[in-house]
Amino acid sequence: MTEPLQPPPATTDASASRGGGADRVELMQTFVRIVEAGSLSAAAARLGTTQPTVSRRLQMLERSLGLRLLQRSTHRMKLTEDGERCFARAKELVTSWEAFEADLRGTGDDPEGTLRVLVPHAFGQEMMVGPLADFLERYRGMKVQWILQDREPDFIAEGLDCAIHVGELRDPSNVAISLLDVPRIVVASPALFKGHVQPAHPSDLVALPWLSHSTFYRNEITLTHETTREAVRIAFDPRMSTDNLYALRSAAIRGLGVGVCSAWVMAEDVAQGRLIQLVPQWRPTPLPMYIIYPYAKYYPARLRRFIEVMRYAIPPVIDAEQRKVR
Repeated sequence: MTEPLQPPPATTDASASRGGGADRVELMQTFVRIVEAGSLSAAAARLGTTQPTVSRRLQMLERSLGLRLLQRSTHRMKLTEDGERCFARAKELVTSWEAFEADLRGTGDDPEGTLRVLVPHAFGQEMMVGPLADFLERYRGMKVQWILQDREPDFIAEGLDCAIHVGELRDPSNVAISLLDVPRIVVASPALFKGHVQPAHPSDLVALPWLSHSTFYRNEITLTHETTREAVRIAFDPRMSTDNLYALRSAAIRGLGVGVCSAWVMAEDVAQGRLIQLVPQWRPTPLPMYIIYPYAKYYPARLRRFIEVMRYAIPPVIDAEQRKVR
């Protein structure tokens, strides 16, 4: 999210007071914020102004262009066909103008403002907070909205600047920078094998109760031998399914079944004996991790610096934790 222009302290809109000479960059910026926020009131909150002011700016932009950009009703707001075309161009122009201003002021390498970043829940709650803290310590003028959800983002609808994503990508239109591959392991509680021999081969896992991490596997998974590259597919009817890594971890520790998780999540539990790594020479396919963001001709300094810091800070942090189970 780009940093909004600050409105004047008076309730009269500065753009309206200029009449025909209204700042069209400001009007376009307001329009972009309305679309990103999803409503006039939400856009007003992000811009630090009032809903009537935002509404006035939208009307001025529509009059100046001679186009209807938004269809509004009591419960929803939708871009018109002209609005769709205008939004794409307006966002590009606003971003270009901000980059232009930053270069002229000599602040291109000293970022300020707010970034909205979507991050996987488990990684964003633990492993990535350290690199984030380093970034904020280095760039004191920056603020970050750290949104924890396990899914691929909708940058326009959510007003996001970038995302850290684990798993395969579905939208090829975004820019994707590879960070690392996240190894996964098969684990279970020692209690699950009281009076029984631990499995020696993936085929021995079929008869056991299973836990499913629905974001990445539901009722089957393939394990590959690290040396021979032999692959074995395992099908199962999960005893429990969840989209949360920590819930799966807790269920595994309580002995509810076998689970597959990112190695770093289970490293301490394996080290302390709360969990056992099963068939350790057999591994599920690692999950790719990326920083992704929408394509644009110009990127603000705050996004460039964030990407620069994260692409070098995240891999060693995660790799150090994963080494505990290698």
